[in-house]
Amino acid sequence: MKVHMTLQGKGGVGKSFICALLAQYKIANGPAPLCVDTDAVNGTFHGFGALNVVKLDILEGKEINRGKFDKLFELIVENDSNDTIVDSGASTFVPLWHYMTGNKVPELLAGMGCELVIHTVVTGGQALEETIAGFSQLAGQFTEQVPFVVWLNPYFGPVERERTGFEQFKEYSDLKHQISAIVGMPQLAELFRRDLSDMLQRRLTFDEALRMPSFTIITRQRLIMIKRNFFQLMDGAVVL
Repeated sequence: MKVHMTLQGKGGVGKSFICALLAQYKIANGPAPLCVDTDAVNGTFHGFGALNVVKLDILEGKEINRGKFDKLFELIVENDSNDTIVDSGASTFVPLWHYMTGNKVPELLAGMGCELVIHTVVTGGQALEETIAGFSQLAGQFTEQVPFVVWLNPYFGPVERERTGFEQFKEYSDLKHQISAIVGMPQLAELFRRDLSDMLQRRLTFDEALRMPSFTIITRQRLIMIKRNFFQLMDGAVVL
């Protein structure tokens, strides 16, 4: 059993979308995962009704509420036959990883037969340096036993410096022993991007959108292509 958790200090970079993707991928390939949204500010993941996401605000002020974090563990234990997907907000980034490393949460999960997998996002454009810094800060705090999945999101621009890609970055070289998989998200053409954005704004899964007559036949075809593309990328990430 695995606990997949998104962590990134920059908001609006696609963490909730990644959680929704992971949930749909898991459902397509086996039992439905337990989905938990701990983002006290946005709760985007919780908005996907078809995924039955549990809302659990673990942040109280600027600190992690121990009782609510314990509740998260109870949910994981009760769901011991399936994977768990946990979405965290930008506001919980620092207190959450401090709490997890300080209380040896990865080791605790391992003792319960669970493997913690951290998912983080690196974007292109103006947020490149901030998301790279968030990744470096985060990966440096966890032991090598905690696998990382780095999602490269080109929505705001190519994930590169002076035409060199992420795998040529010093930050990657320094921490590549932590990284179990890199998922290079596709740069979608405008029509595909618009269709996906419409689907996500309505908090629909791919399967829901494909059943809705309000989406045209051609739109549904584009969504099928987007879904297939993402799932093929995820097939290559063995840690998932």
